[in-house]
Amino acid sequence: MVKAIWQGRVIAESDNTIVVEGNHYFPPEAVNAEYLTASKHTSYCPWKGTARYQHVLVNGHEATNAAWFYPEVKPKAENLKDHFAFWKGVEVVG
Repeated sequence: MVKAIWQGRVIAESDNTIVVEGNHYFPPEAVNAEYLTASKHTSYCPWKGTARYQHVLVNGHEATNAAWFYPEVKPKAENLKDHFAFWKGVEVVG
């Protein structure tokens, strides 16, 4: 079981993550959306597409742009569609 943890709270938990470039991508149903807030930040990957970001917020502590996902993906990244990955202090363990 892989978990993404911020400020002692489990933000995502799954035994079905996809590991790409060292990052665990969690299926959308494994993510606790109550801890995420929208961000306007995006980034672009030539083989995955445009990533959209979300802030992770727990008890007033925010990890800015610490979650990202690909709502529209390029053909080589179809398996990553809508899956979430984490960084910027969010601990991924398991």
